[in-house]
Amino acid sequence: MQGNSTSLKEKLMRNLLSTTMISVAMLVFVMSPAHAEEPYKAGDHYHVLAEAVATSNPAKIEVAEVFWYGCSHCYTFEPVLNKWTQGLPDDVEFVRVPAIWHPIMRLHAKAYFTAKAMKSLDQLHEAIFEEMNPKKAKLKTEEEIADLFEANGIDRARFTKVFNSAGINMAVDLAAKKQERYSTQGTPEMVVNGKYRISGRDNGGNAGMLKVASYLIERERSLMGQ
Repeated sequence: MQGNSTSLKEKLMRNLLSTTMISVAMLVFVMSPAHAEEPYKAGDHYHVLAEAVATSNPAKIEVAEVFWYGCSHCYTFEPVLNKWTQGLPDDVEFVRVPAIWHPIMRLHAKAYFTAKAMKSLDQLHEAIFEEMNPKKAKLKTEEEIADLFEANGIDRARFTKVFNSAGINMAVDLAAKKQERYSTQGTPEMVVNGKYRISGRDNGGNAGMLKVASYLIERERSLMGQ
């Protein structure tokens, strides 16, 4: 009898131990980051693009801002965005994509890419924003844009040559196609790694948009195994 009693006790202990281990494993599984409740949800805080858009550097996590110089929200967002981008890690690449859904916006996109091609973007990006927002200038013609560039130390003849070059027109065409594939709804908006579109309208403002962008950067880093 003693032998049978010991055997039964051992069996019960093994079953108890097995049940405990399964319970602990399930608890760890449920509490793991991958299965914790997500702070931001697709469809509410960001939108997953139907088809991913190719990024400029697949080795990095790309964050794109879709903007327009004539957008007052983009203008007020600019200093906040600049501070945020300064803190981005090395594996994240920030790019700007000018919005184009009207002929005058194409003109302003040409101004952006011209300043970039002339290596004067740091100086002229803010100047164009200032001209179109506090000063309320429309910049409706190439002549008006040339005046602004010249006022900021850019040779007018050189500006005209670059502004009307095939390279600038190609860059604008590519930006228009990219923005279309982003399914842009307005400005400013952000797209993380060609997959997720974010708007301040869905996140209580542009500061909220940056929080979602930071979250999606971490998500992409995890998926990429970086």
